[in-house]
Amino acid sequence: MANDLGKTSTGIQPNVAALLSYVLGVLTGIIFFIIEKENKFVRFHAMQSIIVFGGLFVLQLVLAFIPVIGAILVPVISIGSLILWVVLMIKAYQGEKFKLPMIGDIAEKQA
Repeated sequence: MANDLGKTSTGIQPNVAALLSYVLGVLTGIIFFIIEKENKFVRFHAMQSIIVFGGLFVLQLVLAFIPVIGAILVPVISIGSLILWVVLMIKAYQGEKFKLPMIGDIAEKQA
């Protein structure tokens, strides 16, 4: 399926580049968003990675300062983030443009 996703400016298969944009969350999302100039599929996944994992990082940071609620919610969000991370990498590798609600639309416009 990666063959019908077009070419990338990096020379990496599009599905692999999309997967790699999630590997280190915001960091690899930014890297692939900057270096990939042509492929909309890769740019979409890179931007979605930036928005999702940047947002989750900020949310966990804010919750860490809230005594009781934060202590309960941070571990739950961490587990949810791990599951989401794995799902997004699998979907990207399968060549699927898996759009998260609201975030996917924003990422699509930016890509």
